[in-house]
Amino acid sequence: MTHDRPALLAPGTDAVPIRAVTSADWAEVEAGLAPLQRAFAKASGFAPKAGRTALLPDADGTLARVLLGLGDRQAPAHDRFLPGKLPAALPGGAYRLEPAEGLDPAEAALAWLLGSYRFERYRKPGEPRPRLVAPEGIDAASVERIAAAVASGRDLVNTPANDLGPAEIEAAIRSLAERFGAAVSVTVGDALREGFPLVYAVGAASPRAPRLIDLTWGDEGAPRVTLVGKGVVFDTGGLDIKPSAGMLLMKKDMGGAAAAIAAAEMIMGEGLPVRLRLIVPSVENAVAGEAFRPGDVIRARSGLTVEIGNTDAEGRLILADALALADADAPDLLIDFATLTGAARVALGPDLPAYFTEDEGLAARVAEAGARVNDPVWRLPLHAPYASGLESKVADLNNVSGGPFAGAITAALFLRRFAPRTTAHVHFDLYGWNPSTKPGRPEGGEVQTARLAHALVARLVAGGA
Repeated sequence: MTHDRPALLAPGTDAVPIRAVTSADWAEVEAGLAPLQRAFAKASGFAPKAGRTALLPDADGTLARVLLGLGDRQAPAHDRFLPGKLPAALPGGAYRLEPAEGLDPAEAALAWLLGSYRFERYRKPGEPRPRLVAPEGIDAASVERIAAAVASGRDLVNTPANDLGPAEIEAAIRSLAERFGAAVSVTVGDALREGFPLVYAVGAASPRAPRLIDLTWGDEGAPRVTLVGKGVVFDTGGLDIKPSAGMLLMKKDMGGAAAAIAAAEMIMGEGLPVRLRLIVPSVENAVAGEAFRPGDVIRARSGLTVEIGNTDAEGRLILADALALADADAPDLLIDFATLTGAARVALGPDLPAYFTEDEGLAARVAEAGARVNDPVWRLPLHAPYASGLESKVADLNNVSGGPFAGAITAALFLRRFAPRTTAHVHFDLYGWNPSTKPGRPEGGEVQTARLAHALVARLVAGGA
């Protein structure tokens, strides 16, 4: 894994100033520039459009100032993480953000650190990154903790399956537990047959033993928050095998586990007063003689029998056993994270994870948290009549619906069957990947909804909810 985490420089460090400008204040900022810099900005064609930059020299040619265009902050498509573009646009060195109207210094610093991320495990390290001086008045340690947790989660998603199996997922969680004094129990291989039969069935064909990893942390009397993450380290589709194009990004099928692990790291790092539980079922959905088959009927941990309509709908199966385990503990808040359906991507695209919950108050809080920390989501309905598509003639339910419609909704309805006691339950159906680089979001693995979950839990415990 990559361990070189970008950090903020101490306030007062000598650094090149960065001025963020909008269309509204550009004339005033331009007039205040030194004549040489004003002429250079004009000659280079700088305009305060979103994401535009200009590197302005002093009289001897030394970099003296940077301009960053913010465009129109009121525009619907305005990206609050625009400062996260700068680490890839600037030469190495120290920089500081000048105060600017509408620019949140803590958010800008976080965007910078998120945009500084590189995955260099398999290649020669690049040039030194530019460094940002911590803006005055922010909680720099908190910003750095969040950025480090995101980076660790991105590392997990970016690591190919030949180097990241269920054992490596377990090792990552054990490392986290050691850092924060948490307890971990793990059920591996044949030991899953009785307690977690769906996890066992999905992982049985792989030479790398499947497992259920269970971490607990915090005061037993505190509000109980349980995070569950789908940890499919690679998904061939099983006997319903995917075409080759469908497998190219399947190393990211453990993106839900990475998001849950990152959120847990943020919660423990901040010392939030909760009883945290992190449950990750981790498997490889492989093809071999031990593979589960279409038409198999498996009795889940909850006691429900599940007919296998498609072996490529394996994520919901391992989550079913994990959710049953979580539900038995009756948590005050249950969040599951999964790269679950292509249907959610078709509906909302790669940047906007879907979320599902029956709790209207919780739904509003999720939306508010996502908007507040720039980790956006969109609610889809748990439309109960669609559950009829999961009916089976030989079992309690099928793992897939009988038609091509509403795949994300029917998957969410399937999961709800396995956590009936917990009403405060949020299911995130996420993509776990940035198809292209955007400010603060480099191309590659992404732990979507992790920062949202951390912000949600922090606000809930602060408000006594």
